[in-house]
Amino acid sequence: MRLRTGIDVGAALDLVGGVLKWLAPAFLLPALVALAYGESSWWAFPLAALITGIAGWTLDQITGDKEGAAVTPRESFLVVALLWLLIPIFGCLPYILAGGPVLSRPIDAYFEAVSGFTATGATLVPKIEELDRGMLFWRQLSHWLGGMGIIVLAVAILPRLRIGGRQLLQSELAGPTEIEQLGDSIRETARRLWRLYVVLTLIAIAVLGLIGWVGLDDELTFFDAVGHALSVVALGGFSTRTVSIAAFAPITQYVLLIFMVIAGINFLRLYRFFVQRRFQVLTRDEELRLYLALIVIGTILIAIEVIGGGYESGEAAIRHSLFQATAILTTTGFATTDYALWGPLATVTLLLLMFSGASAGSTGGGIKIIRHLLLFKLVKRELEQTVHREAIVPIRANRRVVDEKALRSTIVFVLLYLLTFAVGALGLVADARRAGEDLSAFDAFGAAAACLGNVGPAFGFAGPYGSFAPFSDLSTWICTVLMWLGRVEIIPVVVILTRAYWRS
Repeated sequence: MRLRTGIDVGAALDLVGGVLKWLAPAFLLPALVALAYGESSWWAFPLAALITGIAGWTLDQITGDKEGAAVTPRESFLVVALLWLLIPIFGCLPYILAGGPVLSRPIDAYFEAVSGFTATGATLVPKIEELDRGMLFWRQLSHWLGGMGIIVLAVAILPRLRIGGRQLLQSELAGPTEIEQLGDSIRETARRLWRLYVVLTLIAIAVLGLIGWVGLDDELTFFDAVGHALSVVALGGFSTRTVSIAAFAPITQYVLLIFMVIAGINFLRLYRFFVQRRFQVLTRDEELRLYLALIVIGTILIAIEVIGGGYESGEAAIRHSLFQATAILTTTGFATTDYALWGPLATVTLLLLMFSGASAGSTGGGIKIIRHLLLFKLVKRELEQTVHREAIVPIRANRRVVDEKALRSTIVFVLLYLLTFAVGALGLVADARRAGEDLSAFDAFGAAAACLGNVGPAFGFAGPYGSFAPFSDLSTWICTVLMWLGRVEIIPVVVILTRAYWRS
């Protein structure tokens, strides 16, 4: 199915079908959880698996034999955009099929599935505890599957991606610079990343499970431990409790804080540090230094408000400030307190941190730290060249010269990101006026930034203890599109909407 434009749509759809076939068995895990808890909704998961598997098999059949077809950079844009649109369509099936008190409407179920797979953590469920355990586990699992990226998993397991896998992996481990290979092939790189991801998840489950088992946190059940381990390593904000991490003891909050910081680091760097024992990759990493510096700066600014405003004092004030600065900057979205009630210095700081994002190559969303670093260096170079007009000043990141094309792409991405945020925020404000919603301009900015940055909770009724349920259907769609655009990093969608993309 190669169009006259030269885009091999058949190869793209065949790859999408292959990923859907691999997604289908994932539905069986929450089915087992539902059966273990004696829940009547267990059947929704095998049926969703059957529908997903049939859809994947059908795409394989209608596209013909594309096993050896290469995915070029042009097709990779289409694959990325399609996958992150289609996967939540099948991911929302259990919510719809079970027909519970919430998420039974297709628009609501799709919003929740997009939020899950994009590791955003925004929810339409006012009281999380009302969901069955199977559904709760599926929400957390969708975070985990989307965190490292289903596309990275596809590169690791699908033989057809021996060719073209680099383009897809580059799209998932987003950043302006080329990815570094960890093995002899890009497929081996993807496999090693997923192995590290699995190991970190198992460690998180073990540590959290131990905390609950020895009685250090009486509220933390093993189910909670597994659910939050799946969520924190993916830097997603879904919790098994309505009040998020505030339901648990300080020791649990500190453990989750540590895992948030780790998961916000470039996984390529983590692999070289933990597995290859190349300790200098972290000590020399400029992105990591800026990442940690922003956490410290954000914590100090928030703590000034929290302590000065009398919201908290002592250790609790520092813990909440540090946790929330880290949770928002890494786009995790967990909450240890209702930060929407804090004063303007803290809330504006949190809003600004939503535009930061974690490191490139991490499981977090947002603009990414490396892009901010390059923008700072671009500004510095422009100032130097204003004084010394003939000077040639290359920009370096981690001692490597950054290609001018990568610098241009950074500027274009940030401009598109800010434009998308502005349009989304204006859309929410306009629709709130039409629908008579109690939504301030600041709350609209927060919701748009939280969805586009895949952060999750925002402010107002969409704050950490609230939900996005009060939004109208149109505003729900706006937030859904923002989450999708944030996950694919906007550019693939913009590219496939241009005439040049479809020309031969």
